[in-house]
Amino acid sequence: MFRYIDFDPKILGGKPYVRGTRLSVEFILELVASGATRDDILKAYPQLTGRALEEALKYAAQAVKNEILLDVKAGA
Repeated sequence: MFRYIDFDPKILGGKPYVRGTRLSVEFILELVASGATRDDILKAYPQLTGRALEEALKYAAQAVKNEILLDVKAGA
């Protein structure tokens, strides 16, 4: 289903990453959240292709799509 995303317990502790790099999907999301543009990311990480970057973002979106968020309040 995802051509560029891989998992390996020996690489990044099993976190999903872009195949052929050591860039985790989490790290890519952190870059985007910090304000980095697509072009900024591709310039800073030339081992990352545009297609792989897009797929990492799609993977992240799909991963959280079915999450259920609970509003848990700590007791006194």
